[in-house]
Amino acid sequence: MTEGALLNDRYQLLEKLGSGGMADVYRARDLMLDRYVAIKVLRRDFSANTEFQSQFRLEARAAANLSHPNIVTVHDFGFADDLLYIVMEQIPGKDLKQLIHERGRFTVQNGIPLIIQACAGIGYAHRAGLVHCDVKPHNMLVSKDGRLKVTDFGIARALATIAPTERTDVVWGSPLYFAPEQAAGEPPSPASDVYSLGVVTYELLCGTPPFTASTADKLARLHISARPIPIREYIPDIPTALEEIIMKVLSKEPAARYRTADQLGRVLLKFGTQPDPPEPAPVIMPKPEVVEILSTQGSPQPTRQEPALGSYYPPQSAPASFPLGEPDMVSEEIDWASVGLGLLAVLAVGGLIPFWLMIYLTYNPPVR
Repeated sequence: MTEGALLNDRYQLLEKLGSGGMADVYRARDLMLDRYVAIKVLRRDFSANTEFQSQFRLEARAAANLSHPNIVTVHDFGFADDLLYIVMEQIPGKDLKQLIHERGRFTVQNGIPLIIQACAGIGYAHRAGLVHCDVKPHNMLVSKDGRLKVTDFGIARALATIAPTERTDVVWGSPLYFAPEQAAGEPPSPASDVYSLGVVTYELLCGTPPFTASTADKLARLHISARPIPIREYIPDIPTALEEIIMKVLSKEPAARYRTADQLGRVLLKFGTQPDPPEPAPVIMPKPEVVEILSTQGSPQPTRQEPALGSYYPPQSAPASFPLGEPDMVSEEIDWASVGLGLLAVLAVGGLIPFWLMIYLTYNPPVR
């Protein structure tokens, strides 16, 4: 297909957005609904495979039923001009792989919120019974406002129906992000997507994936048997707890990982909501010459005793009964209630003296 062509008498191809080993992606205009879309047109050798056509339709139909803010919406799919195509919403922005190339590694505060969004979208698909099978930063589109959306659900599963002799590294997906069970030829599960999310997280925070090799076979062996280098050996300022989560996700056994992307996203939430730590207050030290002058003066000034940590009590806030800045007014006020009670006590005691005196004189009259 060329730019300007009309696909299925409905979609006008405007410009090529990208090209890969299995498909070309175009920015197009839907003439029927008058809107801009993105269209992925698969290569002719894939489109000509009847088994693949059947599986592609099944997977595209399942992906079209996914409706989530972190999943690219599938509008349409079909077969025209001997080509399979899938029509999706257009996301203005770049994929995560491009952003990593441009910016280098991401900080925890900037990178983890993106992974949490990916977990939300993929976790939604897991609840719907779908496994992505090809989780990688190339399939994560980031808009200008920071919204991440996952794309290409089901395409990798459809490609798996092609005969083994026709498979290539591109057809199988991205060996850099394969789970060990996928590399061994076993069927993927939601835990496989979780492993791939761990590889993406490692690369996002470190700037490089945990395993690199010159061929797909070597990469497969590394995923199956090699232990990744702990990420803190590259980036020491990454929290230890976050490193433990990443190493758990990169476990060789699926049962040792989180079962679904939802679980991983919930665990990462506490790292995605933490603000940047405040900068410590600067410590002002006197110049050496000032210290020398003070030490040579006549009488030394008394040193202030700092309270011990265990005996410090914070100052109490001023009561609301008086305005701040005038605490001395309290000592000048007279407590008239206390004064009145005191007078009553004096009068009571004074009134009892004649009473007891009369009783005494009644039983002890004076001698005349």
